[in-house]
Amino acid sequence: MSKKYSIQKTPFIVPTTDGKLIEEHFGKATDGNSNISIAHMIAPPGWSEPFQTPEFDEYTYVIKGKKQFVIENETIVLEAGQSIKIEKNTRIQYSNPFDQECEYLAICLPAFSMEAVHREDE
Repeated sequence: MSKKYSIQKTPFIVPTTDGKLIEEHFGKATDGNSNISIAHMIAPPGWSEPFQTPEFDEYTYVIKGKKQFVIENETIVLEAGQSIKIEKNTRIQYSNPFDQECEYLAICLPAFSMEAVHREDE
């Protein structure tokens, strides 16, 4: 009888140059799944990404600290215990302009990929 579950003990650590820790537990880089990606992230104080317009819905749950979202032209700050869904094809910028690190979970449907995120040049 085959297993009906899969335990992830060795997530894929995505290489970054901005100090952010990205541990993909399920997704394209880890298990080839293109339907969903689930990643644990830790963004250092002062971290930010360029604006992007992804082809996937993204759900974020903040575990610790605060995370800033610029969605279209609106700025929103989430704190620990709060979550948000951002619909695909929405222009967004993620950042942590605060003085403590931000730990969060990100879930993308379909899975995150560099080809589908459409980051703007910095």
